[in-house]
Amino acid sequence: MNKTEILSIINQKGGVGKTTTAINLAAGLALKNKKILVIDLDPQGNATTGLGLSNSESSAETIYAVLNGTKKISYVIKKTQFQNLDLVTSNVDLSGLEVETAGDSRRAFILKEQIMAYLNDFRGKYEYIFIDCPPSLSLLTVMALVASNSLIVPLQTEFFALEGLTQLMKTIERIKISLNSDLKIKGILLTMYDKRNKLSGQVEKEARDYFKEKVYSTVIPRNVRLSEAPSHGVPVLIYDKLCPGSKSYFNFTEEFLNKQETFESAA
Repeated sequence: MNKTEILSIINQKGGVGKTTTAINLAAGLALKNKKILVIDLDPQGNATTGLGLSNSESSAETIYAVLNGTKKISYVIKKTQFQNLDLVTSNVDLSGLEVETAGDSRRAFILKEQIMAYLNDFRGKYEYIFIDCPPSLSLLTVMALVASNSLIVPLQTEFFALEGLTQLMKTIERIKISLNSDLKIKGILLTMYDKRNKLSGQVEKEARDYFKEKVYSTVIPRNVRLSEAPSHGVPVLIYDKLCPGSKSYFNFTEEFLNKQETFESAA
């Protein structure tokens, strides 16, 4: 596959497993010798620290410098300690971008234009670019939606989860109509699943009834090791290969690739 696919991991709710999914799917694919770039688009910089880099360094080395026009992406890509997995870091300065670009009518397209310029120069370097979005429907999220080919939506199996998803779907439809007609939802990943909790099962059933095959078969359980891994700066797949969270993300990586192959052969 020589065309790079750009995917955003998105949900405007916080704490649903977005960053955990971004870094573990990226790590799972990297372990399968896929070349991956993660772009941390969240001012909190959790994907940055979760992959072992610092989110307190100079802004001239981060995605903020790309979006404010002072650097090209090629200058801010960093190697992580994991083979095949590179990262564009983020820090808190990114939160000021919305105000700083207020006068720019083309600001929704800045990220897309920068990524496209990079891919034109370095075609085929990465098979996938994952964008870890902030937990809000802000300018940064709109930039990610405009730049992406497809989306993965982590959905926590908890009360109100589907309500929040309805709001996200409306935003995605608006973006498709006005800014990016090619955008599609690749899949919905159920996270924080607790099989002892009846509600988890109910949310799963509702999601599968409504979104059908868009919902991945794999579900990600609640797991202590999953929440411990980021503080060590490594994906859980590497931190503890055998814990339930790791097994689920290994399964998810396989399912992601299998769906990709089916999709490509159908196309």
